[in-house]
Amino acid sequence: MDGVPRGPEQRRPGSSAEPEALRFSVLGPVRAWRDGEPVAAGSPQQRALLAALLLREGRTATAAELIDALWGEEPPSQALAAVRTYASRLRKVLDPGVLVSESGGYAVRGLDEGALDLAAAQELAAQAEKARNTGDLHHAREALNRALSLWDGETLAGVPGPYAEAQRVRLEEWRLQLLESRLDMDLEQGCHAEAVSELTALTAAHPLRERLRELLMLALYRSGRQAEALAVYADTRRLLADELGVDPRPGLQELQQRILRADPGLAEPSAPMAEPVAVPVRPAQLPATVPDFTGRASFVRELSGILASASGEGARVMAVSALAGIGGVGKTTLAVHMAHRARAAFPDGQLYVDLQGAGARSAEPETVLGSFLRALGTADSAIPESLEERAALYRSVLDGRRVLVLLDNARDAAQVRPLLPGTAGCAALVTSRVRMTGLAGAHLVDLDVMSPEEALALFTRIVGEERVRSEREAALDVVAACGFLPLAIRVAASRLASRRTWTVSVLAAKLADERRRLDELQAGDLAVKATFELGYGQLEPAQARAFRLLGLADGPDISLAAAAAVLDLPAEDTEDLLESLVDTSLLESAAPGRYRFHDLVRLYARACAERDEQPPDEREAALSRLLDFYLATAAEVYAIERPGDRLIDHLEPTQYDGLRFSERQDALDWLYVEANSLLSSARQALRGDRLRRGVDLLWAAKDLGESGANSKQYEWAAVAAKEAARAAGDRRAEGRARTALINVHLVAGRYDEAEEEASRAVRLAQAVGDFIPLYWASNDRGIIALIQGRNSDAEEHLLTAIDGSRQDGNAPLEASALCNLSRVRLAMGNTAHAIRLAQEGIRIYDRLGLTLRLANARYALGLAYTSAGRITEALAELTEALRMFRTNRQRLWEGTTHFRIAQAHFAAQSPASTAQHAEQALAVGCIGGDRMRANVLTTLGESLDALGQSDRARACWREALSLYEQAGAAEAEAVRARLSPASAV
Repeated sequence: MDGVPRGPEQRRPGSSAEPEALRFSVLGPVRAWRDGEPVAAGSPQQRALLAALLLREGRTATAAELIDALWGEEPPSQALAAVRTYASRLRKVLDPGVLVSESGGYAVRGLDEGALDLAAAQELAAQAEKARNTGDLHHAREALNRALSLWDGETLAGVPGPYAEAQRVRLEEWRLQLLESRLDMDLEQGCHAEAVSELTALTAAHPLRERLRELLMLALYRSGRQAEALAVYADTRRLLADELGVDPRPGLQELQQRILRADPGLAEPSAPMAEPVAVPVRPAQLPATVPDFTGRASFVRELSGILASASGEGARVMAVSALAGIGGVGKTTLAVHMAHRARAAFPDGQLYVDLQGAGARSAEPETVLGSFLRALGTADSAIPESLEERAALYRSVLDGRRVLVLLDNARDAAQVRPLLPGTAGCAALVTSRVRMTGLAGAHLVDLDVMSPEEALALFTRIVGEERVRSEREAALDVVAACGFLPLAIRVAASRLASRRTWTVSVLAAKLADERRRLDELQAGDLAVKATFELGYGQLEPAQARAFRLLGLADGPDISLAAAAAVLDLPAEDTEDLLESLVDTSLLESAAPGRYRFHDLVRLYARACAERDEQPPDEREAALSRLLDFYLATAAEVYAIERPGDRLIDHLEPTQYDGLRFSERQDALDWLYVEANSLLSSARQALRGDRLRRGVDLLWAAKDLGESGANSKQYEWAAVAAKEAARAAGDRRAEGRARTALINVHLVAGRYDEAEEEASRAVRLAQAVGDFIPLYWASNDRGIIALIQGRNSDAEEHLLTAIDGSRQDGNAPLEASALCNLSRVRLAMGNTAHAIRLAQEGIRIYDRLGLTLRLANARYALGLAYTSAGRITEALAELTEALRMFRTNRQRLWEGTTHFRIAQAHFAAQSPASTAQHAEQALAVGCIGGDRMRANVLTTLGESLDALGQSDRARACWREALSLYEQAGAAEAEAVRARLSPASAV
């Protein structure tokens, strides 16, 4: 056979491709199944015969060939009889007509398509090659991953004979070629961080395979780890010289030189793709354009010319800004209309975002970049943390593509700059209320109100020609009353169109007072507010009340259930009201069951509430109901996640009920979907009699602080809560807010700040007799002291936490403190006691049916087993903890557990597995911030050094040393010693 395997040549006549047919595997143990049930394949020699026939793809093998395949040059005296016996036994267990005798030999014939795993892998590899040749990397990678997943351990495992050994070598080489091809495509699609972990393990397993080393160097370089990339080359050069007496191949040497030069070409795919290039993901995020777009002819011509030039020679990134236009002047409508007109010029996709620049909290550029990168096909694990790194990756992903970016409602030029593409072929449309003179190279457009002719045309298209023709003067009066502002015209015309009994004169008469008000308010938000007044005045009383009260709530949007709490109405009635507001364009439907205001409409709605809501205290009551809803529902989620935890019994009482969940996953989904709105409500509540409930809401939603995705927003809310409580002189609320902040600082690795908050929280709780923060903060103080090496203090704090939680009947907190005390005992050298304490914690969690906290307990037990040298048990506990953290979306704990698994593998003298898990920890992130990252880098360096990759190991240690020195950590000295010249000898 040649170097690349081929599939079966034929199928049994009349056979069907039923899923429960006879199937075989050779990419692992040689096995057979019928109808999903295993078929006995016999002894190793009998399986060797079956494998030899399967791999001949339907061709006949003579008896002599089979004897040679099974025994080589020294067959037994009864070899021919044995072959016949094996064939007879196989014929009995296989389907009739599968194993046939022919010309003194045997063959396997008539298999269904895909019946042999090798044939399926060959077909998938062919599909991948075809997809890659057409530029479809997404499907090519998918096909190769499916092909590679068919391997189940060593090829032909346990099968004896020289033929099987030769095939093992050939198929393993083919598997590595497929793997290299898939990794190459990973790098072409920007999955550098994901690839580093896998490549580190592969280079350890195949140290002399230069292509894997080359891919690892490129992945490290593109991940910003240039020193490690160069260290890989140095390790490779030394290994090849020692083992083979040769230098690295020219391609590897060239890559090293390009890295040294920081060659810009390394940021692009290593080989040009065949044209036409197919983009794996083609975003199409533009909002729908209005069907009755009218006027703006001069602007349409101007912008059409600029957008058309973006894809040709001399193309440039440009921005369109309605910077002098008042709210409602039609900036977004024009931009969306132009974007749709230009779609054909940007075949690789269109991105859209509302930057919320007119609101109190505009969108952060790093958040927008994360969303854009995901829309462009970048994996979450490949998206960096910092704004600068995200912006650079975004520009790299867009390079070579023709994408249109619509940045709507921008705050200022600083918000926009990181979101602009960096190369020709792309274009950006930007809308804003301010003139962006600071946006270099932008094409500025000042969008004014419509001309009378354009305004009348828009009004006529919405209302209908027949109704306007006979009342032209009245129609002119209407558009004049609207100040020729497109949004006001659209609202007024839509009202008229939905009321068939009205005449245009009736509408004009109704708008008479509004026309005078608009004449008095010439600029800014007041003019926009007057325009919205036209629609607001037409609402029914119940609609108007809903509009006013919903505008009071902070947050990017609001769910139907939360809106029902604000309005104090059943969900069905609430939905009817909200949908009717959507019909008036005063409210937007963000998604099924979710609603949002345009930021200017929200400001107007709040002004209406202050002016019109009677009695006035109904505004406070609406926000109080919303806060109750979030607090009660978050407490329900907390109770489901932590059965038996007494924290919910110590929360402030609520008057309004929250949601109830029958499934744990539904509860978790609610918490993370509502995260932004919930935290906004907590911040909004930090005054008056809502202060304590706002603080308790942060307690009940504490998982958001550890998730990674919402940690920053949670921290901002907790800091605001502390300051508000201190300003109000509420020591109980301040103590609880500081308790919430302890975990925030712990997650970020700010241990001194965490200890400061914890000590103050304890003093405040003692002063006011608030029992739960005393033992809660003591548990956290135990963790802090443990990390800082103050083991006696840690023991004292944790014993206090255990005693307090037992007095309060808080079994989950008791279990947490026991597991933390296990780690203290471990640090003090009492491994046996550490194991017993962790096991006791697990028993409590098991009894309560906890899941997330059980992961923490298994994590602690895994550490204790590692210290005791019981590595198999340690890995079992840590692997189960990893699964639980991943299920519960605790990304930072997931990364931390990868680090602990790496440590266990290193203790077992398995450096390749150590490096793989350490790389995964770096890619995911860990609890403990930069100091924990330094720990991971130190362990990674140790594993790489054990693998003979000393240069890359030293690069890891240098980065770790820098992080330790910044943190003032004692571990710096040990790493410094590793880097000393003496240690390198």
